[in-house]
Parts: sequence; structure tokens; C-alpha cells
Amino acid sequence: MAVSVKSQREIELMREAGRILGTVLNELEKEVKPGVSTWKINQIGEEMIRSYGCIPSFLGYGGFPASICVSVNEKVVHGIPSKKEILKDGDIVSLDAGVIYKGYHSDAARTYGAGEISPEAAKLIEVTRQSFFEGIKFAKEGCHLYEISNAIADYNEKFGYGVVRDLVGHGIGTELHEAPEIPNFRQSRRGMKLYEGMTLAIEPMVAMGDYRVETLDDDWTTVTIDKSLSAHYENTVLVTKEGPQILSLVEE
Repeated sequence: MAVSVKSQREIELMREAGRILGTVLNELEKEVKPGVSTWKINQIGEEMIRSYGCIPSFLGYGGFPASICVSVNEKVVHGIPSKKEILKDGDIVSLDAGVIYKGYHSDAARTYGAGEISPEAAKLIEVTRQSFFEGIKFAKEGCHLYEISNAIADYNEKFGYGVVRDLVGHGIGTELHEAPEIPNFRQSRRGMKLYEGMTLAIEPMVAMGDYRVETLDDDWTTVTIDKSLSAHYENTVLVTKEGPQILSLVEE
């Protein structure tokens, strides 16, 4: 499957989709606190997305029943929000969301702490986030796709963390998931050459322990097999000749 190179018009639409999504995630961080249900976070997130005139990318995607994936502690991704799941002090919470703006998707994820989290959990969150920035150093024209993968893997493994292999990043545009797939673990080949105008959802998913995961009976929620904590950090990134532009990160 060919990788699409976006026109200037498409890039501007994706830039706006990313700005809206980054703003939504910044606001949702304030809701990640003890006593709040994961369902409430989803409800607030969906209302915000729609208030910007956007459609939640995830709602109904492959049958997913919510607009925000809310994954707590050992849940890596695709956690289904629930009124019964109440955040506790010390939980770490990954929020993964997507928006559609005028037909174009943006996809991003953050991991936040609820209340006081352990130093070990805080380090996992920060290393996972930083591994994204190590990877995107190679998201520029002339580099190769798996240079991104190898940089992400090498940074996380320095800390002894397990980089999840069953789930990968992806291209993005008029579809939520487009070519190419972007692994976060080390590859033996260089992968395809990158060109200006490609848009990629780069998303390290990292476990404090073993990298292996399993899917729960709801057919969505993916958890670490050893129940170790997991963190997730993602942005929609534009490849340019000068280097990466992060479309879904809005500085507060």
C-alpha cells in the first residue's frame, strides 16, 4: 500500500485537526485525578471534540464504544471507559484520542498521573515521552522509517523497559490508519525512505516489565502480560525537509 504525501491544503487541515486534539488532551489532563471515573473523562473529551466541530475518530471505529481510550496502570491501550472504574491516588492513566476535522484525522496520546504517583511510575512516563522525541529526530526527508523505530527502542531499553511489539504506529490522513506501519522495536532493515509531506502517528507503548501483552475478553483492552505498569505517548507528525513538525502538541 502506497504512503500518501499530503498537499499544502491537506497539511493545513491536518494542522488544525492536530491543534484541536492537542487542546483537548491538555484540558483532559485536569480531569485525571482520584475519584473521577474513566467514563467521565470520555464524556468530557467527546463533548470537547464536538464543540470544535469535529468528530471523534475512535467512536464506532471497528466497533469501539467510546471516543477516548482510557487505559489505567497495566492497560497499555484501548481501555474502554466505565462508570465503575474510578481513578485512585497513584494510578497512571493513558488517554488516547483522535479527531476528524473536515475529513482529516489527528491521533495523539498522553500518560498522566492521578494524584501522587511513585517515582518509578513518573520515570516510566517521562522515558516513554522522551523516546518519542528521540524517534522523531529521524522524521525528516531523506531518513528511513526504521531509524525512527530503532531510536525509540534503544532509548527505552537503556532503562530496562519492555517496548510493546504487538502494536505499532501508523500513517494517518483521510483514514485513521494508513500505511506505513511504524514499529517501536528495533528492526534489522532500514525501511522505506521518508519524504516531505508524509504524516505519521508515532506512538511508543512501553512496559515497565515484559514487553508481551494480551487482549482482555472485551476484545479491546490490551494489558501487559506480567501486569507491570505501561505508558503511551503519541503525536501526529509531519515529515519535512528541515525535520519533524508535531501537529498535535499544543504548549500550554
